[in-house]
Amino acid sequence: MTPSHLTAGEEPEHLTQTGRRQAQVDPLGALRTPGDPPWDVYLTGTVFLDIIFTGLDSAPVRGTESWARGMGSSPGGVANMAAALARLGLKTSLAAAFGDDHYGEYCWDALARGEGIDLSASRTVPGWHSPVTVSMAYEGERTMVSHGHEPPPEETAPDCPPRARAAVASLTPGTTASWIAQAAGEGTRIFADVGWDDTGAWDLAGLTDLRHCEAFLPNAEEAKRYTGADCPRLAAHALTEYVPVAVVTLGEEGAYAVDRRTGEAAEVPAIAVEALDPTGAGDVFVAGFVTGSLAGWPLADRLAFAGLTAALSVQEFGGSLSAPGWSEIGAWWRRVQSVEGQDPAALRRYAFLDGLVPEERELDRPWPLRRAVPTIGFRRSG
Repeated sequence: MTPSHLTAGEEPEHLTQTGRRQAQVDPLGALRTPGDPPWDVYLTGTVFLDIIFTGLDSAPVRGTESWARGMGSSPGGVANMAAALARLGLKTSLAAAFGDDHYGEYCWDALARGEGIDLSASRTVPGWHSPVTVSMAYEGERTMVSHGHEPPPEETAPDCPPRARAAVASLTPGTTASWIAQAAGEGTRIFADVGWDDTGAWDLAGLTDLRHCEAFLPNAEEAKRYTGADCPRLAAHALTEYVPVAVVTLGEEGAYAVDRRTGEAAEVPAIAVEALDPTGAGDVFVAGFVTGSLAGWPLADRLAFAGLTAALSVQEFGGSLSAPGWSEIGAWWRRVQSVEGQDPAALRRYAFLDGLVPEERELDRPWPLRRAVPTIGFRRSG
């Protein structure tokens, strides 16, 4: 952790290699009752096939050929957050259109069978090809090129979303998504992020669905532009006039959050890691924050957990399949405690993990986490 000097130590072998088992942890286990909604989190959006090149020494140069030392393929787009939520033990339902091609089949299989995500609200669209993103990671950043077409209107999100404890929505300036108001009206807690405002208006009044949201999670630049504040922390406080909980990510500085209802404010520094591929890290951060919120953790614990899951994700290829599970979280927590010279205050910030992470002897999930691979659709022998 940069300001607190929390050091991870040497990286261990991944716990998800063949022969190891992934632990099952239910962060909401103590809260579940027979009358609960069938799903913990509902999402809707576009699923991409992501092709990721890593190990580039620099950005590609016009008129030249660049060779990457690594490559991975995985579901992307809204699949990043869906997989992150499922790997943290939340019952996750996704409504999305899937292409009627091998890319679509691969993404559907990876999410439904590989991650246990409910796709009953999703559809395969005949004759529609999967959107594709090529991502190039270098110097801790990424450059992306995407191609795709909007699916037919009848193949978008269902008018009546399934009952869920929470939903994650990506707000679009000037656009209203009817399912958000409907879900909120039925008691679903809405967590929202937002993309860059290409119109340049940066008008909070244009985010009409924000009034239905419990939490809003923009980055520092977005928060400052929407509020006119010159400091992201002041921007977070200003945003609580529109939404109960404002979380502003600060890049290498970590994250800052304010809860208007409780009066809490919290700031947690980032964990310094060597990033292999930052694709999807923001989605993993949101998934970690949603998990802690549904579990009822204090605001600072939610921020710390979100930052930790995002930090672990950037050390793997791809967006959706880079998300950590509880085994990876537990391995990190045991490892940092064993490194000599750690800052005691920094270690105490993550002490809440003691009651959550599984011991190595408790690893009981019958399959390892999938990771992004260079290609898809190998022929099966014999």
